[in-house]
Amino acid sequence: MSVIYSMISAVLLFWHSTWDALLGDPHGLSTDWAWVLGIVFLVLTVRVALFPLFLRQVRSQQALQRLQPRFRELQAKHKGDPQSLQRELTELYQREKVSPFGAFLPMLIQIPIFIGLLHVLRHLNPAIEDVATRTLYGWSETQFLDASGAHLFGAPIASTFQSGGAVQIVAGVLILLMVTTTFLTSRMSILKTGWSENPQQRTVQRVMLYGIPLSLLVSGLIFPVGVILYWTTQNLFALGQQIWLNRRYPAAAAVVTTAG
Repeated sequence: MSVIYSMISAVLLFWHSTWDALLGDPHGLSTDWAWVLGIVFLVLTVRVALFPLFLRQVRSQQALQRLQPRFRELQAKHKGDPQSLQRELTELYQREKVSPFGAFLPMLIQIPIFIGLLHVLRHLNPAIEDVATRTLYGWSETQFLDASGAHLFGAPIASTFQSGGAVQIVAGVLILLMVTTTFLTSRMSILKTGWSENPQQRTVQRVMLYGIPLSLLVSGLIFPVGVILYWTTQNLFALGQQIWLNRRYPAAAAVVTTAG
């Protein structure tokens, strides 16, 4: 994981130095904008790199939508026989080269990045005095001290909701945005394709719509402000991306079944 930590640090430090040079060490509204924009553009870097996978996700969702009549046909054929149903569904997925878990692929790839950012921001603890620890993952001591004291609207980006004061206000607003945008993006995606007739796929849809936003609501209370900012920014980007994808790739026509 140290390689991931170093890569995340390198991208974050690159964007921080870029904005610092362009804007001249920008400060205002109790915010260190070079560090805040560094996190925002870290998100954009990741999203642009993963965009081909999101296109594959959309095509996978469209393929599942087209196969809905076949799912219903197989369910009727194997009613009361879940083993046979699952076997034929697996064969159908393989034949059509479709994965019921395709929607999770971009999210799974982002998990190591998210964990890495969480670790890096937790590492930016002003209480750390050991120089060797401060300079892990390619950081200089000056960069460490600058980042560990950076703020977003008066809330240190390395602090958590439990810190109280301004942190609870800033973190609370970001958590609300993070949960809301996650729910809206998932809902928009599901409404486009419709609720699956396949029990397995329907479970995946429910987890995406309700489980993930709920988990973010709970975990947001322990995330550093910088991590919540990262997640909220990527959710806003994902929401805009989903709107564009819905227009660019309209719902696919369903496959006509034998019975149909």
